[in-house]
Amino acid sequence: MDLTVVSYVVYLVVSIGLTVWVARTLSKNGRIFLADVLQGNEKLADAVNHLLVVGFYLVNLGFVALYLSDDTVIHTTREVFEALSTKLGVVLLVLGVMHLGNVYILNRIRRRGVMEREQLPPVAPQGWVAPTAGA
Repeated sequence: MDLTVVSYVVYLVVSIGLTVWVARTLSKNGRIFLADVLQGNEKLADAVNHLLVVGFYLVNLGFVALYLSDDTVIHTTREVFEALSTKLGVVLLVLGVMHLGNVYILNRIRRRGVMEREQLPPVAPQGWVAPTAGA
């Protein structure tokens, strides 16, 4: 009996479910982090958060769709589990790498903003020079 289609259906259901769950979790918990990165601008944080979630869905669901096809025919339940574990493992790794990449980039932006806010101004002016007539 060919179980390839069964493995495809299970893979799609689990992958899409994981993608939606991770996106909602990141969106809900990442909003606070984005507000800090963007120095308290709540509207901008919400907009960036929404754009990140849309991009996250597009990249992950596109990857899930591209990674669906397989040339092997699956005949046993064991082969279903082996195929699913490989495919889902790769999907989870991609989700994790994307998440860590986003956090790294946003943290660098946040750190740069903190450094700019805490940086002392340059040397105070020590005098004033009147402009020359020819300049």
